[in-house]
Amino acid sequence: MGSGIIFLLIVVGIGGFAFAKYLRDKYLALRVKELYERKHTAYDAILQQYLPYYRNLNAAQKDRFLKRALIFRETKQFEFVEMQEEEHMALLISATAVQLTFGLQHFLMEHFQKIYVMKRQYHFGLFNVPFQGHVNEDGIYLSWNNFLKSFENYTDGDNVGLHEMAHALAYVNFPEHEHDGEDEGFQYRWFRSFTTIGREVFNRMQAGEMTMLGSYAATNYQEFWAVCVENFFERPQAFKIQLPELYEAICKLLNQDMLKPGIFLEAVIDDYSRY
Repeated sequence: MGSGIIFLLIVVGIGGFAFAKYLRDKYLALRVKELYERKHTAYDAILQQYLPYYRNLNAAQKDRFLKRALIFRETKQFEFVEMQEEEHMALLISATAVQLTFGLQHFLMEHFQKIYVMKRQYHFGLFNVPFQGHVNEDGIYLSWNNFLKSFENYTDGDNVGLHEMAHALAYVNFPEHEHDGEDEGFQYRWFRSFTTIGREVFNRMQAGEMTMLGSYAATNYQEFWAVCVENFFERPQAFKIQLPELYEAICKLLNQDMLKPGIFLEAVIDDYSRY
């Protein structure tokens, strides 16, 4: 086969992939637009009921947040294991992911296509201890009862949804992973700064120092990161007082400050034209 024909086949293949993606994005745009217009009031009420973070946003931010949550939900396959799906479940899980990435340009965590929702704590692999959630290359796993409990007390720094979404965000963005969905600013601009400060705190905790993050944060650095995220959103004032440099590093990393009016450090422009 001649090189010219091979080149043509490659071009046609790339063009076919691009066209398929275009059609997918057009369908997604129509789907999200229809859902937003038809169920905006109902979905807004659900988010207002469950998510303190959402309640504290201004009207424009709430509108943007809901659109992102719908886009996230429509790009994932939710599998409910031994439980009946209810409409608000996928919306709330999607909203938790959006909360974490609200200050970032890329928010879909595109490596993950599936989110598995269990009714309660579950066993995984050879581990004897039941799981409340975990993340691996196959997907994001959450126990629904623990997910809901997390929002009954939003001041204890214990939030399963935020914890597992933090692991998922790390999976697609941190340097040891190379996957789709990375955010350039997240990965390169501020991660080095966060790691420099975070590793110092983590090492001190492993040596026995007690902090507001609790002993579980000293398990390993991945858990340290996820626990930092939980406390950043649920106990920002105490976090800033006790660990000010670490708090500031997370603010820059996520482009959010829970103690700042308007939340964002830098403006984020959403381009919904592809959806």
